[in-house]
Amino acid sequence: MAVELKLPVAAVTIATAALALLTGTSALPGAPAGQTEQFDYQTRYFQQKVDHFGFAEVATFNQRYLIADRYWNHNGGPILFYTGNEGDITWFCNNTGFMWDVSKELEAMLVFAEHRYYGESMPFGEKSFGNLTNLNYFTSEQAMADFAVLIRSLKQTIPGAKTSPVIAIGGSYGGMLAAWFRMKYPNIVVGALAASAPIWLFENLTACGDFYAVVTNDFLKSGQGCADSIRNSWDAINNLSSTAEGLTFLSHAFHLCSPLQASDVASFKSWLSDTWVNLAMVDYPYEADFLQPLPAWPIKAVCTFLKDPSLPAESLLKNIFQAVNVYFNYTGNAECLNISQTATSNLDDQGWYYQTCTEMVMPTCSDGVKDMFEPVPWDFQLFSDNCKKEWGIRPRPDWITTVYGGKNINSHSNIIFSNGGLDPWASGGVTKSISDTLIAIIIPEGAHHLDLRSRNDKDPISVQKARALEVEYIKKWIQEAKNEPMPF
Repeated sequence: MAVELKLPVAAVTIATAALALLTGTSALPGAPAGQTEQFDYQTRYFQQKVDHFGFAEVATFNQRYLIADRYWNHNGGPILFYTGNEGDITWFCNNTGFMWDVSKELEAMLVFAEHRYYGESMPFGEKSFGNLTNLNYFTSEQAMADFAVLIRSLKQTIPGAKTSPVIAIGGSYGGMLAAWFRMKYPNIVVGALAASAPIWLFENLTACGDFYAVVTNDFLKSGQGCADSIRNSWDAINNLSSTAEGLTFLSHAFHLCSPLQASDVASFKSWLSDTWVNLAMVDYPYEADFLQPLPAWPIKAVCTFLKDPSLPAESLLKNIFQAVNVYFNYTGNAECLNISQTATSNLDDQGWYYQTCTEMVMPTCSDGVKDMFEPVPWDFQLFSDNCKKEWGIRPRPDWITTVYGGKNINSHSNIIFSNGGLDPWASGGVTKSISDTLIAIIIPEGAHHLDLRSRNDKDPISVQKARALEVEYIKKWIQEAKNEPMPF
């Protein structure tokens, strides 16, 4: 069974931390006025091999990593190592306040390692995405080998770090990497916290419709008529977009930056779908700026515009615009909405798109009945054809389960899988404990890796309890490692 934290939401005053951007210090939304804490780190670079698994390619590149040792015990204190994911590592550093919050208590060094082919860690510089030969080294396996080599070097070169136990921590794809890193390199990391890590969203290990069902449930719970309004919007869009007058209406109603053309309708609907998904991911209990600046409980704010699903098409879609506007224009600064604007602008969509066309094949589908989305079956052949057209390659849908074990992971140990009840990615996560050392923690009021964010006075008790439990396991692993001889 998972460790289920089904506790009532209550107003509890707790210590809060602040995110410090590269340019200075800022207060986290929800923190008491004037309370800030500097996130001090040094930016460093490590020379990595482009290819860890062959011997013909001898090229190297500079991998960026961030390091902070303000509270580190220089006599073998632990290292909390963030396994960087699909974007600039500074962004993940500034949105993983949990590590900063616990660093003093654990006397830990913090290291945030950038994933190859993201941010500044480009194996072939500006030519990294120039051809398939250069992209051939863009895999999760190579990225984790980078992490392993970097950790070995840090422990060998930093005075006092030789005996430091290392804990891998990551969220989302980074959480998947943290879990896989512990599985593949148990000699390097003594444990892992894998937050919102959908390691089972591959090769039919999870029903393809579960992802969108979770999104829909979030909207169902957030307002009467909300999910049904979205479900009814697809036919309204299809009907209106069939005429020139309807396209003009949609362009004006949604304040689009460019007039909607018939050829844009599929992209327009995809843009809307992505917006609903991302709202579910960041349905945090306080104002936040993770993917976009948003109010507290943003789905509830969205649903205030979507109370009547029976409205005529034009009226319904005007309300849909008001709902989408919460996501893209909460600050009121946007003059128009751009359907080519990614809803995850802080992430590197190009790099992740390539990864989904190679290893990261996660089947998803919708049926319009169990979910509020337009029916779209999972069609691997179509997906593969699109990858071939875009990149000149075809994906391997069974590779991740082959190399990382799928659901057959009970021989591993010391991994926490935390998932939020509001997070669609939890549909492919480990939500029941597998053993005494493969632990699942469920946070009912949690969206996407809420537990990795900084403490906030509006945090539900469930996430406070989850973090406390995570720290206890981490302390246990550190102590056990201290009692065992180091492998190198």
